Amino acid sequence: MSPWNMKNSCRKLEAFGNDQILLTDRGTFFGYNMLINDMRAFPIMAETGYPVCYDATHSIQMPTSMGNISGGQREYIPHLTRAAAATGIDAMFMEVHDDPPNALSDANTVLDIKYFEVVLAQAKAIHDARRELKAKWGDDNVHPE
Repeated sequence: MSPWNMKNSCRKLEAFGNDQILLTDRGTFFGYNMLINDMRAFPIMAETGYPVCYDATHSIQMPTSMGNISGGQREYIPHLTRAAAATGIDAMFMEVHDDPPNALSDANTVLDIKYFEVVLAQAKAIHDARRELKAKWGDDNVHPE
């Protein structure tokens, strides 16, 4: 679903009395067997007023690229996580494992747990820096003319 259409999903959930909503981006199909993140999705979804989550490990998934299972490019998890943090996300989802090749689920997309702490620390530092910049210069939705 497009990020701008998420407001319709929010309205449907609200109509049934649910206001505990977390919007998540996990990539969009692009080309052959690849999920791609459009970083514009995060501020667009944030316009709903609900928190926005980045799904770091499913975003690098390459569905059915290995025949009957999904491949993935876990080496891009740190890069995309830092980029998502810079947009001001509210939450992050990430699958980690101490032995990724032998994980029983999503073996090609889980992050090795030995990298988790540094990836999370980098994302938090970027997120905190963004918050400081916003406090100093105001709204970060600046539209150059």
